Amino acid sequence: MRTWQSFRTLRRMDHDLLAKYDGHVPRYTSYPPATRFHQGISAASYRRWLEETPKDAALSLYLHIPYCENLCWFCGCHTKMVQRYEPIAAYLELLGREIDLIARILGEQRRVSHVHWGGGTPTILLADDILALSDRLRRRFEFVPGADFAVEIDPRRLTVDRVAALAAAGVTRASLGVQDVSPAVQREINRRQSLAVTARAAAWLRDAGIDAINVDLMYGLPRQTVARILATCDAVLTLQPQRIAIFGYAHVPWLKRHQRMIDESTLPGPVDRFAQFAAASRRLGDAGYVAVGLDHFARPDDTLAVAARNGRLRRNFQGYTTDETSVLLGFGASAIGVLPQGYVQNAVPVHAYRAAINADTLAVARGVALNAEDRLRREVIEQLMCNFTVDLSETCRRHGREADHFAPELVRLARLEADGLVAVEGNRIRVSDDGRTLVRTLCAVFDDYIDAGEKRHAHAI
Repeated sequence: MRTWQSFRTLRRMDHDLLAKYDGHVPRYTSYPPATRFHQGISAASYRRWLEETPKDAALSLYLHIPYCENLCWFCGCHTKMVQRYEPIAAYLELLGREIDLIARILGEQRRVSHVHWGGGTPTILLADDILALSDRLRRRFEFVPGADFAVEIDPRRLTVDRVAALAAAGVTRASLGVQDVSPAVQREINRRQSLAVTARAAAWLRDAGIDAINVDLMYGLPRQTVARILATCDAVLTLQPQRIAIFGYAHVPWLKRHQRMIDESTLPGPVDRFAQFAAASRRLGDAGYVAVGLDHFARPDDTLAVAARNGRLRRNFQGYTTDETSVLLGFGASAIGVLPQGYVQNAVPVHAYRAAINADTLAVARGVALNAEDRLRREVIEQLMCNFTVDLSETCRRHGREADHFAPELVRLARLEADGLVAVEGNRIRVSDDGRTLVRTLCAVFDDYIDAGEKRHAHAI
């Protein structure tokens, strides 16, 4: 695991090197990436996979709330803006029925160790509905003692009664969206949010007993500069969060039409993006946070930092996690689930999700089944993303493959090694400090599905 000292070696990459490697690559929150999901995986496939789930397997649950009161122009999530509560109430009724349906298919109450509510804005729910939804989950599943229960929060929409409901529901961790504290940047992304509002939310949560506070930031936003991101880091450090995530803004207006509201001429280029991330990394390191994976920072005693230190860090669609379960069930429109057999994703449009639930069928619209090669490459990519090192021989042995299985990939790594981004010692790969920001480019070498000419993904930096 990186300590803060390693960030002092991050150099300002030259234009040529960034141009060479800052291609369009997946974020590798899954492998195969979600862009490879297809309609050949159906509700019938998902039902069969659920029925085959080992009864003693602990589960992780993800619930998606696809609504916001206003739309942030940087957002890459599946969400829509609503001005009335009626669509939300109707959606919750569907969500409850999906929970019941999947619980029936599983056949008996299963153990749950991790829960995550995302969106959208989960805290757009009224206090009574937060409690009702949590109660429904607890009736259908057995939450193990100490289960991690995380909720994404928009501080601008948080109220005291909602905080009380979250605490009563058993929430243990809250992620506060901030992005950047500069009014100039906030105007460009349609998200005006004072530090006082964010601090108030953190205080309310801690007063209610929810002590694990995460803060989400972004670099590469319009009109963002090194000075502004450092000011943002300094501001959120006063909140003393357990974790800070700094995600690179993914400008994909061909996928997210509302991002066309952003003036592309105000976006920093790859050199400036790299400088922003490097500066923020050093500032957080100076404050005592340790780097976890590509873009997370945590206090040394936080469970995420401990998992990274012990080689137990994992990665899923919520980013870096301590969740080691092999079964993640997704509920709600667009939600993605992971099972040993493969990935499934519910219909993205709410109306399509509604039609499936009203027909008393699973709402899966697409997915992908994993084969042996997928599982091998997934482990290699996850180790690189989480640990920045992998022993290919040992990984191949666990998967019943010869040690030289990745000989072609090792040849392709030669140019990255020549540029100082990676060190290759036999079949062991170690990402250098300079190469960590470009680790997704390194992972793409092991991606059987990557198409060098496609632009479906965001830039590597």
